[in-house]
Amino acid sequence: MTEPVLVVAAGAVVLRRKKRGDQGRTEVLLVHRPKYDDWSFPKGKLDPHEPARTAAVREVLEETGVHIRLGPPLTDQAYVYGPRQDRTKHVHYWVGRARGDDDVSAYERNEEIDDVRWVDTEEAGRLLSYTRDRATLVEALPFARRTHPFVVVRHAQARDRRAWKGDDRERTLTRFGERQAERLPPVLEAYGVERLVSSSSRRCWTTLAPYGVAVDRKIEVTDVLAVEDATEEDVTDEIDWLLDLKEPVAVCSHREVLPWIFEALGIDPPPIDKGAMLVVHHRHGRIAAIERIPAPSGR
Repeated sequence: MTEPVLVVAAGAVVLRRKKRGDQGRTEVLLVHRPKYDDWSFPKGKLDPHEPARTAAVREVLEETGVHIRLGPPLTDQAYVYGPRQDRTKHVHYWVGRARGDDDVSAYERNEEIDDVRWVDTEEAGRLLSYTRDRATLVEALPFARRTHPFVVVRHAQARDRRAWKGDDRERTLTRFGERQAERLPPVLEAYGVERLVSSSSRRCWTTLAPYGVAVDRKIEVTDVLAVEDATEEDVTDEIDWLLDLKEPVAVCSHREVLPWIFEALGIDPPPIDKGAMLVVHHRHGRIAAIERIPAPSGR
């Protein structure tokens, strides 16, 4: 017997607080597929070499017209499907939040999706066609109140310190490190990162530079996060200030400084490779979820 074909997909449970009446109630964005006559969350297959996070944002936009950013991750779904039950689908899910307009009243019906609705979560529990989706909705509801992503980035691969001549702050990325940096923008964009803060060392701010260019955002460079100048007290003050902003932020620094950043965030310092990221989802400084994102291959 042959193994089922694996199909990898990604989507989001997009939530919003109701705008009028029934204060404190939450709505979820659902789609109807005429081919299967079912109600589910927006989702779809990954394009070749596409990160799952990027695919989740793209699929929600394509299926609903709503541009989102990702919130906390949810448990993946895995199930067998198809007329002969010969395919396995693995779906990555995140909580999603609309960026800007979330009105779906003008959505144009098509063969794939013929209805898009914001539905009260109680009604959604009855409308969703699959038990697995109802379980995912229950998992998402504790995140009904908006959280904010705080992305910690370790700079991409840099040239060997021992072979570098001159000011170490000017040490550059290797070509491999440059390719790592070039692969970060789609992932940072998926979280809707708006503020970029970096150590004043070139290897740090050039790690964030491709994303800054892509979204036309200036990188805030500071000696506070530089390995030569950082102190635990100053780093803690900087992180506390950024948390209070309550906006999506990415911070890039060095291996030696990262433990102070993690301690300021209230988490045990994890090992993190060059070019890797840790996403801390928080609300009012309280941690809701943590994601570890491996370094891009650079190939």
